[in-house]
Amino acid sequence: MSDLKKYITNRKRRDAGFAKGYDKGYTEFKFGVLIREAREQAGMTQEEVAKKLHTKKTAISRLEQHSTDVRLSTLLKLARVLGKDLQVVLR
Repeated sequence: MSDLKKYITNRKRRDAGFAKGYDKGYTEFKFGVLIREAREQAGMTQEEVAKKLHTKKTAISRLEQHSTDVRLSTLLKLARVLGKDLQVVLR
């Protein structure tokens, strides 16, 4: 285990607020990365995706950088533009 992982693990044990914030922040970060990777795999720029969704490049950038509170309808449209299927799983 890396020093960073050890630090995060120990800090999460000691600080419930950090643990809650870290997990939420990581999930949002990971979600944005998945959106960016899907766009790149489709060989599209943010501008191209924005044009197909009738929005601005900044809106696509926000999805990739700060993907909080994204509407399901937006994700469905995005998936279609990128040639992907959208799957939602509750665990």
